[in-house]
Amino acid sequence: MNVEEAIRTRRSIGKVKDEPVPRELLERMLEAAVWAPNHHQTEPWKFVVMTGEGRKTLGERTQKSRPAFPKPFGAGEAELHKREEAKANRAPVVIAVVCSPSEAPRVSRAEEFAAANSAVQNLLLSAHASGLGAVWRSGDPMYHPAMKSAFGLQPQEELVGLVYVGYPDLQPPEGKRIPAASKTIWIEA
Repeated sequence: MNVEEAIRTRRSIGKVKDEPVPRELLERMLEAAVWAPNHHQTEPWKFVVMTGEGRKTLGERTQKSRPAFPKPFGAGEAELHKREEAKANRAPVVIAVVCSPSEAPRVSRAEEFAAANSAVQNLLLSAHASGLGAVWRSGDPMYHPAMKSAFGLQPQEELVGLVYVGYPDLQPPEGKRIPAASKTIWIEA
């Protein structure tokens, strides 16, 4: 698959089969991720890969940070634990992507996050090219200090996404985009 085809045909796939993904494919995806562009070549990313029983770690970490988030009306502790465990197990692989920005004086923190987000895009494109489905999840709880603490992040580090990976269990929808021409301004001499 060439890069243009991969970009145009990749879709977020949230429904995947409960089949293990070979470690070699995951390592290939991670290798693609670290080739993301980054100013000053700081490589401001880290990855936490959770598979098999390791996914319980995500459920437990999310559960430990749960007191900081509002509880759904009427939900008891057992129900909340069950929900978080189900989220962690919705794919055979979950990759937490962390931005670990350089503190060098010339380095822009915003550029470090842009680079980490680019690494996620490379990860998603590599998964797609390997026949895997993946979805990039985020949301307010991921940015909460309790979640940061649960993942053992340093004060300057932040989660940029949880990428759920597996073999697709659905037909991806047709993609639609507004043509670039309608969103482009050309300034020419």
